[in-house]
Amino acid sequence: MSQLIQFSNVTIFQDERPVVVDLSLEVKKGEFIYLLGKTGSGKSSFLKTLYGDLPLTVGNASVCGYNLTNLRQREIPFLRRKLGIVFQDFQLLSDRSNYENLKFVMKATGWKEDAKMKERIYDVFKKVGLEGKENSMPHELSGGEQQRVSIARALVNNPEIILADEPTGNLDPETSEEILKLLKQIAESGCAVLFATHDMLVYNKFKSRTLFFENSKVQEKN
Repeated sequence: MSQLIQFSNVTIFQDERPVVVDLSLEVKKGEFIYLLGKTGSGKSSFLKTLYGDLPLTVGNASVCGYNLTNLRQREIPFLRRKLGIVFQDFQLLSDRSNYENLKFVMKATGWKEDAKMKERIYDVFKKVGLEGKENSMPHELSGGEQQRVSIARALVNNPEIILADEPTGNLDPETSEEILKLLKQIAESGCAVLFATHDMLVYNKFKSRTLFFENSKVQEKN
């Protein structure tokens, strides 16, 4: 299925207030898409709709084959297995190693065999350029390395889409560029990446399809 996201005439509400009105779009495999707009413009609400955190009541939408318009509560964990989410503040568990951070997510999403988990964890740490840091604690890493761990965590279930919500918001410009390049490589391997940002320095480094969030509307440019 090359169409991973399909929205038709969708309105997204936050606390009963419409934050995005009449949105129609399609996202294909391997696309890298910026979500650009000020804080409060609806980017995060859009991402929350994609992973089933905000219910969809107006319009039609599907993500990775799941119909968001009548998404059942019990379907949400299965939908989320097809998505990897990267947050601005890393959200790593500080009381356990980087390895155990990933293992925790894998167990929560149904992985059972230790040997398979170990193989996958080492594989994704290699992918994000953190070979040898598996058994370090998060606080022993730089901010950029911690964000790489959270990207590794997002990749661990082999998702179809990565949702990155201001992933460079707490990083310096050089590190932000490294994270951008890494997410770009991930998109080139076939996983769609939605990259929400209001950091124009990052945005100007690499041109790609862009959704502009402003005044409850989303406008697109390539």
